[in-house]
Amino acid sequence: MRIAPLPRVGAPLLTLGASVFLVSAYNLSFWKTFVAATGGAHFGNALVYAGAFVLLVLLFNAILTLFNFRFVIKPVLVALFLAASAASYFMNEYGVVIDASMVQNVFETDAKEANELFSWRMVQTITVLGILPSVLVWRLPLVFPPARRDLLLKAGTVALSLLAGAGLLLLLFKVLAPAVREHREMRFLLTPTNMFQATHGYLKRKWATPVVIAPLGTDAALGPKWSAAAAPHKRTVTVIVVGETARAMNFSLNGYARQTNPELARQAGLINFRNVSSCGTATAVSVPCVFSGLTRDDYSSDKAGRQEGLLDVLKHAGFDVLWRDNNSGCKGTCDRVRFEDVSQPLPGDPLCNGEECFDERLLRDLPQLIRTSRRDLVVALHQKGSHGPAYWKRYPAGFGRFGPVCQTNELEQCSRESIVNAYDNTILYTDHFLAKTLDLLRESAAQDGVDTAMLYFSDHGESLGEKNMYLHGAPYIISPAEQRTVPMMLWLSDGFRQRFHIDHQCLAARSAQAFSHDNVFHSVLGLLNVSTAVYNPKLDLTHPCAREN
Repeated sequence: MRIAPLPRVGAPLLTLGASVFLVSAYNLSFWKTFVAATGGAHFGNALVYAGAFVLLVLLFNAILTLFNFRFVIKPVLVALFLAASAASYFMNEYGVVIDASMVQNVFETDAKEANELFSWRMVQTITVLGILPSVLVWRLPLVFPPARRDLLLKAGTVALSLLAGAGLLLLLFKVLAPAVREHREMRFLLTPTNMFQATHGYLKRKWATPVVIAPLGTDAALGPKWSAAAAPHKRTVTVIVVGETARAMNFSLNGYARQTNPELARQAGLINFRNVSSCGTATAVSVPCVFSGLTRDDYSSDKAGRQEGLLDVLKHAGFDVLWRDNNSGCKGTCDRVRFEDVSQPLPGDPLCNGEECFDERLLRDLPQLIRTSRRDLVVALHQKGSHGPAYWKRYPAGFGRFGPVCQTNELEQCSRESIVNAYDNTILYTDHFLAKTLDLLRESAAQDGVDTAMLYFSDHGESLGEKNMYLHGAPYIISPAEQRTVPMMLWLSDGFRQRFHIDHQCLAARSAQAFSHDNVFHSVLGLLNVSTAVYNPKLDLTHPCAREN
């Protein structure tokens, strides 16, 4: 069957049509937010909406006109349509926004995580909004004026577009200014400008001057509580569990109606901190931040990437430090210590499901490691935890207590109840994993004569449909509490508390106070009585409960 030829179109008309398409087809999230920011959808605002639409079309047209040359404009539009269709899919389906951190997540996500986001609905969206418009543009015969006239026409188009846009901006300024000022998230929603801003921010950091890692805490040494008289011939084992995507409000220990923490509720001596904020809303931000020694207010990926962190300080102090990973890596925090990746499934392994491994695999051979280690040991265990959207894959079949569960990554096909059910099952499995870790540490303390401790915290939380948002990664300034409020727990063996003179009742009394990831770095140093100039007792949540002797 022969396809009829398309009519010849003037090149200026192509950029104008493409601008209209960009503003209308890819910006559902933006327009929803804009309508809400300007007082809601009603007839009285019709001129505001129309004016804002025309203003954006004029702006996009002016920019595209700069690329409107033969052999240039078509590849540019094809790239824009394909990228914008993918961005709009994730924004509309999961309520995410496009910023530098989200671009960083894209570049640092491993193949398994990326595959979980794949869906036929995504294919349909990219086909309809990306591939088909691209094919149309590619086949469209364009007419370009003679060179001199073409340049004059382009200059006039850009000038007229900007002038008309400026006039509209002045007319609408009284309405637009407060809306933009009070809803700064709109700049992360406007496609495709959000993609360029985010990519530029990420690449600017990524391609900065080669990083020289500055040493941190090289003066670290064991404090006076480590004297032979205080603890003759006894080693310590400290396990730091880095949770993934666990939000505090779904932990029954924090008052959640469902019993998602039945095993931890029976753990003697466990202190649950109920009011803890994360440093970021994505792993790529929170994990480097929490181990950096920088507070959230001072943190930047550039600063953290240029200096050593908590694990390095512990290594300087003489600890044997190990990072075990069942996720997508440590984001640079463990680059100078031992690293073990346990995420790759082995045939017949009961702790794996063929695609990935469950978190209990992090504990395999840990008792033997504790028994054979000759030095004081710090082990970081990085969970797969509750990483979405494929929540149902994160736990063994025996932990599917809450149902029915959503068993697709196309969350729009599931009821919110089934999404929450699947997520709550991941928390139930994390409860089991943490309880099993504590049992292991108790057994090691009894059999191997070591003093043991466990600190658990999640890197960030998760949205499960609240405010039509899913997953995580929202810019912190506009992120909901569901993505920022995380669980944190501390457990110390009797020998550990006695050795370091920690008052358990004092710590338990602080469990309702407000803490954050800022406290982790200094609390670990304080718990282990590490003496160093980088330690800040004001950020050590255990400091008020530690006696000198």
